[in-house]
Amino acid sequence: MSDKIDTLIEKARVAQQVIADWPQEKVDMMVAAVGWELYKEENAVACATSAIEETQMGIYEHKLLKHKKKTLGTLRDLDGLKTAGVVEVDEAKGLIKIAKPVGVIAAVTPVTNPTSTPAGNGLAMLKTRNAVIFSAHPKSGKSTGMAIDFMRAGLEKVGAPADLVQSVPAATKDDVVDLMAAADLVVATGSGALVKVAYSSGTPAYGVGAGNAICVIDETADIDDAANKIFLSKTFDNATSCSSENSLVIKDDIWDQLVPGLQAHGGYLCTADEKSKLKDALWPDGEHLNPKIVAQPIMDIAKLAGLDVPESTKFIMVLGDDPVESDKFSAEKLCPVVTLWKYTDFSEAIEYVERLTLNCGYGHSCGIHSTNDDHILELGLECHVSRMMVRQPQCYGNSGNYDNGMPFTMTLGCGTWGGNASSDNITWKHFLNYTWISKPIPAVVPDEDKIFGDYWGKFGK
Repeated sequence: MSDKIDTLIEKARVAQQVIADWPQEKVDMMVAAVGWELYKEENAVACATSAIEETQMGIYEHKLLKHKKKTLGTLRDLDGLKTAGVVEVDEAKGLIKIAKPVGVIAAVTPVTNPTSTPAGNGLAMLKTRNAVIFSAHPKSGKSTGMAIDFMRAGLEKVGAPADLVQSVPAATKDDVVDLMAAADLVVATGSGALVKVAYSSGTPAYGVGAGNAICVIDETADIDDAANKIFLSKTFDNATSCSSENSLVIKDDIWDQLVPGLQAHGGYLCTADEKSKLKDALWPDGEHLNPKIVAQPIMDIAKLAGLDVPESTKFIMVLGDDPVESDKFSAEKLCPVVTLWKYTDFSEAIEYVERLTLNCGYGHSCGIHSTNDDHILELGLECHVSRMMVRQPQCYGNSGNYDNGMPFTMTLGCGTWGGNASSDNITWKHFLNYTWISKPIPAVVPDEDKIFGDYWGKFGK
């Protein structure tokens, strides 16, 4: 391990020991102080401005909104939670549950969300009395460092050690590997390759799977509402979110209504020839997504592809080709481009979702615009995704929004389907250890007749 990482880890361990036994009241004051430094307008504006200038990705207003919403939403979720000392007592079972920190967390942050990820995840880590060392993407180190400086200022205001939150300066790949190996827990938010490194680090890890959100629109959908919400989600921050709709699976009966509805919101539908040109721009080597198009304005992407689109264009639509596995546009695109697929029977819609996510994004998410509860439940039962949004902008809802019950987070687990340890939204719950105290109770002896009775009655003993 390099001296740089060794020093950061040692400082983090010293700081974490200071707060390891803090009572809930002191912890909550610390979290409020850090949260305020992140949330207050001048600091949030500085973070959003830096993120845009440094990464050249996304939209300033959306960066600002995301940073503030993820900060405040996380604080809302943490408010009033018991994360220190005795957190649960079950007298009947003689059990007492005591919450304890995991220690030092290594958190790798993506270039797409360089300030909102440290804000959202960092607050949850502090609420659980941990120290965290962030490793920023090389192209967003300044912005992530700024957010961390604000967090450290908040810590100092309430007498908490500033070294509870640190960052790796000018992190190299070797630094990231060393950091993961030396920490007590890894939270990796980024590419699939990064998550594989995290899981092979020898340290317990939470990661995210590939994003490829698929949205079904059935015949019961409110067309105007669905078109508006898809537009909002597809264009938010130039589609930096892995939860941005990448494909729409549309009922044939409403195709001629929904597509014009999307066009009314600035959607441009490519011809077959234009789709071919766009493909060459998005995947110039035929395999890897072009980094020059990630989270870029749609007019810049159109120009790069040689497309003549109206100035009013907000996003581009292409028609999907079957089989989906051979169409590059079935994958995550990380830009304001969405693929359209048409289905006849709802079972066909489910098959599209399964095949599209299996091709890229298995376990991540899907959505549906429908008022048919049978369709909603059937999609949820059949599809291998960790979260499903109903009548919502997908990228707003997946990671928590004020108008749904999903926990706020910036790290979306995709379960074993996506090669992850958890299918949850990764939150404070994942940053705790527990000590279980077990007292003796009167014996609870199983009743054999109750357990085996139905089986014995049918098949005998």
